[in-house]
Amino acid sequence: MTFRLLSKNLQYFITSLVFALITHVTVAQTQTAQVELGIDVLEQNKFQLLQGKRVGLLTHPAGVNRHGVSTIEVLRKSKYVNLVALFGPEHGIYGNEAANTPVENRTDKRTGLPVYSLYGQYRKPTPEMLKGLDVMVVDLQDLGVRSYTYISCLLYVMEACFEQNVEVVVLDRPNPLGGLKVDGPMMEREWMSYVGAYNIPYVYGLTIGELARWAKSTPGSTMLRKGLDRKGKLQVVTMRNWKRSMLWTDTGLPWVPTSPNIPDFAAAIGYSITGLGSQIGGFQHGIGTDYPFRLLSYPGKSSDDILNALLDRQIDGLGFKIIEYKDRRGKMNTGVYVLIDDWQKLKPTELSFNMMQLACEWSLGNPFKEASKNDIELFNKHVGSSAWLTELKTRGERARVKYFVERWARDARKFQAQTERFWLYPKN
Repeated sequence: MTFRLLSKNLQYFITSLVFALITHVTVAQTQTAQVELGIDVLEQNKFQLLQGKRVGLLTHPAGVNRHGVSTIEVLRKSKYVNLVALFGPEHGIYGNEAANTPVENRTDKRTGLPVYSLYGQYRKPTPEMLKGLDVMVVDLQDLGVRSYTYISCLLYVMEACFEQNVEVVVLDRPNPLGGLKVDGPMMEREWMSYVGAYNIPYVYGLTIGELARWAKSTPGSTMLRKGLDRKGKLQVVTMRNWKRSMLWTDTGLPWVPTSPNIPDFAAAIGYSITGLGSQIGGFQHGIGTDYPFRLLSYPGKSSDDILNALLDRQIDGLGFKIIEYKDRRGKMNTGVYVLIDDWQKLKPTELSFNMMQLACEWSLGNPFKEASKNDIELFNKHVGSSAWLTELKTRGERARVKYFVERWARDARKFQAQTERFWLYPKN
């Protein structure tokens, strides 16, 4: 029953191949449909939007053109662009800073440019940081998931730039989960924070450029009490060849790690599926192994126990397999790997809520009743729904997962209908 350990590269190749076949992706399609990113289109147009302006750039390691060249280098080496400052989100401009770790301002040794951290003393750029800038270029690769903080960074940057009369140019990038999948609870205003800055479903089905357009035009849609200045100047440089039906594997683009725990697309898509399920209760989802956000374990439960419990729940679109892996101590162990059998049928967050329900069943007490105030607050900031916490506290292992998943699915579809007018790309 156990799937013997292969090398990481070979195992990832097999997983990726199976996923590609299931989602009807072929090598030929990938080669002919390579997406041209916002930075590619900007360069092809000789940086017309930036010519004659002093430019700031908010980016990170995944901010690259379709050939893998850093947007920092593309702008710095262009005779048309006067790049004068860099801005870094969580994990920094080179992605080597740990999660939840403040990053300091510094001078970039590679370019000599000042680097202003937006995940340190300040999350919102100060007037001093923006002094002398005419335009802020944003090139961030998001995951299409609400709690991933790059979209919160975008929001604060837009607010600050609009206040200082600095225009914002967003270089658009693919939503790795495509532009049609919406899922999970909406974010309630009570719990809005840096890991939930928008009133959107957990999986929201927009590109970062589309999200920026929607947030600017929709008062009350974000954690900003006053909303964004609707007179602020925002431009989105759209991609070419991207369609809403595309997952990352359809784009023909290599994956560049967006943060230390998202080294590949398998982790990126797994983030939406297991990310919420390990907040409280004891489940581990593979952080520290070669399979972050895809490998499940639970204290005191065997891999067979976990596998059988998840199979019994018959979660549409998912499959599970026991695999061997090497843990942090170098010891061989087993865990349950999460497979995607049918992306079209899958409600990504459903597994996480089943994990929470199982945690209630397998814990000696109810972990959601016994959790600290700080843990509960962080949990609600990620999930966004007070009603779900109440459900867990009062019903425990009898929590109505299906009921809530369907209820949230209806809300997500309403959101999708309301935001369709901000779409920049076709369905097919």
